[in-house]
Amino acid sequence: MTVQLTEKQREANRLLASQARNIMLRGGSRSGKTFVLVRAIIQRAVNAPGSRHVIFRFRFNHAKTSVWSDTLPKVLKLCFPSLRVRFDKTDFFVEMPNGSQAWIAGLDDKERVEKILGQEYATLYFNESSQIPWASVETAMSRLAQKCELAPEIAEATGRKFLALKAYFDCNPPSKLHWSYQMFRAKMKPGTKEALANPDDYAEMQVNPADNADNLPAEYFDVLASMSAAKRLRFEAGEWASEVSGALWALEDRKAPDGKTMPGLDSLRVSEAPELQRIVVSVDPSGTRGDGGGDDIGIIVAGLGMDGHGYVLHDGTCQMSPEGWGRRAVDLYHRFGANRIVGERNYGGDMVRFTVATADKNAAFKEVVASRGKAVRAEPISALYEQGRVHHVGDFADLEDQMCNFTAAGYVGEGSPDRADALVWALTELMLDGSTFTLANV
Repeated sequence: MTVQLTEKQREANRLLASQARNIMLRGGSRSGKTFVLVRAIIQRAVNAPGSRHVIFRFRFNHAKTSVWSDTLPKVLKLCFPSLRVRFDKTDFFVEMPNGSQAWIAGLDDKERVEKILGQEYATLYFNESSQIPWASVETAMSRLAQKCELAPEIAEATGRKFLALKAYFDCNPPSKLHWSYQMFRAKMKPGTKEALANPDDYAEMQVNPADNADNLPAEYFDVLASMSAAKRLRFEAGEWASEVSGALWALEDRKAPDGKTMPGLDSLRVSEAPELQRIVVSVDPSGTRGDGGGDDIGIIVAGLGMDGHGYVLHDGTCQMSPEGWGRRAVDLYHRFGANRIVGERNYGGDMVRFTVATADKNAAFKEVVASRGKAVRAEPISALYEQGRVHHVGDFADLEDQMCNFTAAGYVGEGSPDRADALVWALTELMLDGSTFTLANV
């Protein structure tokens, strides 16, 4: 039995076959985005013998569970029932009779990613791209470089000799701070906010659960209706959020209840820092090894200016083993001439102190203890921003996205707020009395 694509999926197919090189399908949950994109990759693999294609998710375990074990077999069964493919369960790729391959990978799996990025590809697909940092996307894009001839009958029908290079993306839209919004809606380079040189090369389309209603149980829409307005905006309406209700930070200026203007992150941004009297490197460790699917290790460099203002200088957050992130923290300590490294005493007890000392026993280190929740620690730092006393030296899209998803009730974004938590520790060390959380020098 073959599947009948929905009208929206057929429209998406036409967009995927257009002249645009980078294409985003964004929308609500269970809308059929992954299905139609995996189908397009298999069709491209069939059309160009010997071509290679890769499907990325941020976590390999998620890619294996979702794409490898579910969507990929389903697409092959329903859309290509006569195609005989070989599943390589060691390296996780399927091989077509014509020698083409479709791989899956998690960008958190360092060893596997290095192996995969040793090859060139005709298609890159970033699945659930709202969870993927821009730096990882940018690195992977350097491998979109395989030159493949189309099968003779396809070349004759299309009038082209080679398979066009394509980068596909999908997501349940996060906030407008995310690189996906900057690139596909604002038509700007993520981070730098420069205008894209070829904006027509970046196309996006909205695909929502209502467009896939025939393939979903009616009860699913009752589930969506029971969600909060913010969640429905994302998972049902498929829209980017301009501002999270009750967020401690915002990109744009806001009005306080007393009528005063609270500056947003954009208003506080500067191109360079003034003379600094102190600099710290802050580390927010995760409870895992850091190289196999756990949370990121938040690493932020910040300084205190002679003017009494705080300046965020660098986001060094990473997915590394303790040896790797310890070396990164020490490298940043020396690069910025920091006064000390600040690390939270977390799941591993003295792990951060030990890891930093292993990388450099002479690096000055201070251990901090989380006696209160993340949101409670974040609120006095948010107050410093409201007073106009903290500035970001440049753009930090991933960090700022986390900050704008932080509310007084807790964090409402994807995963763990590793970057934002490291920021709070750094500015607490520089500008607050860490034991009482009272504002200093105000």
